[in-house]
Amino acid sequence: MTIKEQCINATKELVEIAKLQAGDIFVVGCSTSEVVGSKIGTNSDPDTAEQIFEGIYSVLKPLGIYIAIQCCEHLNRAIVTERKAVLGAERVNVVPQKKAGGSLATVAYSRLEEPVVLEQIKADAGMDIGSTLIGMHLKSVAVPVRLSVNKIGEASLVCARVRPKFIGGERAIYNKDLM
Repeated sequence: MTIKEQCINATKELVEIAKLQAGDIFVVGCSTSEVVGSKIGTNSDPDTAEQIFEGIYSVLKPLGIYIAIQCCEHLNRAIVTERKAVLGAERVNVVPQKKAGGSLATVAYSRLEEPVVLEQIKADAGMDIGSTLIGMHLKSVAVPVRLSVNKIGEASLVCARVRPKFIGGERAIYNKDLM
């Protein structure tokens, strides 16, 4: 199975499990170095990034779900997304590059209709390809999700969805559809 096909399958599965809908935000952190079998941060690969972006975006865009790509640590894990996903959010001024932002963020910045970069976002679900630590960009409360796809290329795949916080005490009743 190709990297693009792995991304398509994983994205479809996570969208279904997380019950995502139009307007939700799907964050992706990715080390293309890890995907091609190298150590994180050592072998950024734009061609691999293209396959990953196309696979994930081809599932999300028709559903009206916004993609948010996490930059690498050289840009403090900033986020590339579409302006309409974050109207009114405070933007930062940087253009991701292969070695400062990472290959996937660079591809996203070039492919999204009206890209913006933010310092942070609070997404509804996320995909971490190659141990890039996306937790800071998920809403509370993050819930781990195990998919049938557990690797993209050579990189480990860890996913999460979010649920609303439980409030109240022993008398509280919770909506099972939100769990």
